[in-house]
Amino acid sequence: MLLLGIDLGTSSVKVTVMDASNGKVLVSAQHPETEAAIISHQPGWAEQSPNMWWQDVQAAILKANATGAFNPADIGAIGIAYQMHGLVLVDSNQNVIRDSIIWCDNRAVALGEKAFETIGQDYCLGHLLNSPGNFTASKLAWVKQNEPERYGQIYKMMLPGDFISMKLTGEITTTIAALSEGMFWDFKNNCLSNVVMEYYGLDAQHIPAIKNVFDTHGYLSESIATTLGLPKGIPVTYKAGDQQNNALSLNVVKPGEVATTAGTSAVIYAVSDSLQADTASRVNSFAHVNHTLEQNSIGVLLCINGAGISNSWMKHKIGASSYNEMNSLAASVAPGSDGVAVLPFGNGSERMLHNKNIGAHILGLDFNRHQAAHLFRAVQEGVVFAMQYGFKVLQQNRVQPTVIRAGKANMFLSDVFVDCFVNTLQVPLELYHTDGSKGAAIGAGYGAKVYATIEEAFVNSKPLTTIEPAAKTNYIEAYQNWEQQLALQIKNNQ
Repeated sequence: MLLLGIDLGTSSVKVTVMDASNGKVLVSAQHPETEAAIISHQPGWAEQSPNMWWQDVQAAILKANATGAFNPADIGAIGIAYQMHGLVLVDSNQNVIRDSIIWCDNRAVALGEKAFETIGQDYCLGHLLNSPGNFTASKLAWVKQNEPERYGQIYKMMLPGDFISMKLTGEITTTIAALSEGMFWDFKNNCLSNVVMEYYGLDAQHIPAIKNVFDTHGYLSESIATTLGLPKGIPVTYKAGDQQNNALSLNVVKPGEVATTAGTSAVIYAVSDSLQADTASRVNSFAHVNHTLEQNSIGVLLCINGAGISNSWMKHKIGASSYNEMNSLAASVAPGSDGVAVLPFGNGSERMLHNKNIGAHILGLDFNRHQAAHLFRAVQEGVVFAMQYGFKVLQQNRVQPTVIRAGKANMFLSDVFVDCFVNTLQVPLELYHTDGSKGAAIGAGYGAKVYATIEEAFVNSKPLTTIEPAAKTNYIEAYQNWEQQLALQIKNNQ
């Protein structure tokens, strides 16, 4: 059997077709080739068109089919990974009502903060495991308050992966994991949070049918199957947010295991079996892919919004022909970037900074001494240092990994980034040949019961390499300088 994995990212859609029998990737395809735009009508706003996502999904699948590397008739299940926290609204004809308010949009921060204060910290951290923040429930409340005509058209609200599943099957479902990342789920009572719904005045009828991540969420409709050159009736057997899915792709499913990624945003993700929450809500706790009503599995997530997007900004604005050129130039500069420090916080409010948006900063720049190479290294170090700043918060929340796993992709393709990461966090790093679309394919296989256990799906998975930390004091000194600069900027924004 072949498995089709779809990864709906912020920058593009990637699909992978994988042979379930040996875990071999037969083909991967991406669309668009260039990074998809984020619509920002006002400062702090971030939207994308769900219909454009759907066009990109179709284009990526057709591109994969066109390679001739597999027989589409052999695809037996579909899995979907998606950018988390986005709000998608459709009417009774399944037409999109407005562009999606995506994960890095911060228009609902004030609503979430007021909800946290009014509902109460004890309830929010004990039942939701988070502050409502600017997550999906708060975004939906913003639409209700500011766009009542659009709110009145709502038939169902969804997360981005729910929308793609709907387009494939015509059926609308969601998951406990999706509702937990949206702040709709009450973990203590194992149900939709009536407190949040009532506080915001939201309608429970707008919530789709609730299933587990690995349930069947519908079957590929005949019309879409014809369009995509696939057999009708293929089940969608997996839907998960990108960070839960990244962890799955690295076989991070047991308590104590930790995954990381550095795409548009950077994340460190630890699995726990306890309903834990950071008292200051600087990191987030969501249902992991294998969480059920009977068994807790919680992903404790540190997220830095401004990661790969800051690296991309440097590439385009400072000027480099490719990321390979950037990485090569960055490697020509010693750790510490000769005093240049980048604070990569220019992509919305940062949860670990108490929902503050302090903006991005390039500090210590000397026009007589520094070149583009210093900036290329400094931005990579800045992302790692932001991860270290948050990693210390995770350590305060009982996350003490003996190893961290990552896919050799995005910023982890850079030797400079990897060296800085390992020697700043001082934790061994295992790199694997995997990505989000492969993880979605694996999830589809487990959901379709091709694999009896999740572990069975990874019998052929071995790390490409393991990097052990060394005693490099220059990273320690550079991080201390970076942390001091951050403290000054936080103080200036108070």
